[in-house]
Amino acid sequence: MIRDALLSDCPQICSIYNYFIENSRATFEERQVEPSDIASRVVTLQKELLWLVYEQQGEILGYAYVSPWKGRSAYRFSVESSIYVAHSTAGKGVGTQLYQALLNRLQDYPIATVIAGIALPNPASVAIHERLGFHKVAEFEKVGRKFGEWVNVGYWQQQIKTEQQIDELEQRVLEEC
Repeated sequence: MIRDALLSDCPQICSIYNYFIENSRATFEERQVEPSDIASRVVTLQKELLWLVYEQQGEILGYAYVSPWKGRSAYRFSVESSIYVAHSTAGKGVGTQLYQALLNRLQDYPIATVIAGIALPNPASVAIHERLGFHKVAEFEKVGRKFGEWVNVGYWQQQIKTEQQIDELEQRVLEEC
């Protein structure tokens, strides 16, 4: 079942994320986080955007969320997506289902562009993004350093609304201001 994250999910979300902090370059965080850190992030993002979990028989197998791309107002129609799947369930379709649900739910939001940053190399992450319609738009060299190695970050993006939908959204937002 894919649903909105609850505060009670935070210990399991934290466990999934801490695996990636300790064992991969998928995140540039280098110190483990606490469930209270995750709870704060969930509460903050869910005020305006999405944080979803994939739950199976009471176990959280993955999570996905979007956060604002940048703080300046002209970026208001763009978000950055993040997805993490429990290491034990990698390659079983959980990530694809979760990400597709996130993209589908974003149709109800005034969001036009979804951007994903991927620490490279990461063929699995590149594959899921491209399978879901993202395309590579940039790569920054040696912008992160983790485990004593420099890491490049690639950016993939997807337009989830047509130009007409974007114009209508912008007009609606301007009218609300």
